[in-house]
This record gives sequence, C-alpha cells and structure tokens, in this order.
Amino acid sequence: MNQTPVEHWHALVRAQDPSGLDELLAEDAIFISPVVHTAQRGKAITKAYLSAAFVVFFNPGFRYVREIVGPFDAMLEFETEIDGVLVNGVDIIKWNPAGKIVEFKVMVRPLKAITIIHERMAAMLASAKRPQ
Repeated sequence: MNQTPVEHWHALVRAQDPSGLDELLAEDAIFISPVVHTAQRGKAITKAYLSAAFVVFFNPGFRYVREIVGPFDAMLEFETEIDGVLVNGVDIIKWNPAGKIVEFKVMVRPLKAITIIHERMAAMLASAKRPQ
C-alpha cells in the first residue's frame, strides 16, 4: 500500500532524514516561509528550506499536536522548543493527484520564535550554499 503524502512526511520527520524529499516534492513545488516575504519556487529551493528545517525544528521535543487532513491538503500543528522558547506553528501542505507536494507553507508564533528561526534557517541555508 502506498503512503499518503502526510504519512510519507511523518515518516521522514520520525527518521529525521530529509533524503526522501526528492520523492515527495513536485518539480514545481512552492515553499512559503514565515520569514521570507516571497514564495520560494521550485523543487530545489523547497528541498533546501525543508532540509534546513530538519536541523532547526526537529529536535527531541518536536511533536505534531493536531492534524486536519483533506483529500489534497493538510494542516499539521506542531510544537517544539528552541533556545528555551516554545515554538508553536502549522505546516500547511498541498499535494497533487500524483501525491507530490506542490506547496508547503509554514506559519510560526510567537515573534521571539520567528526571530530565532530566522537566524537559524539563514545560517543553515548559507552553509548549504558554501562550496565544500
């Protein structure tokens, strides 16, 4: 039996392994960040943001606390703690009939959490762009 996109996403998060993102993301995927004012378009940039999120967000305290799932979209509410700040947010995920994610939107609160996430994500994305 094939996994739904939400089940596939949860499996990647549980394993803390972003390598499965290539299989999950559509070529025309869009990432909408809580700190960047324009949508990031394309599979490569969406994968970069989500891969950085695996490091920034998915610590041992990360957990999804509520889900609302429809036929082609889902809202997953999460909580985690970063530098002593409780982070609460939602992942809003849309996928196509082939089960590939076409849009991944993240919304986060409170403001102090957004500031920390902005700093951490910027550092992760910058290090990913540096030649090895």
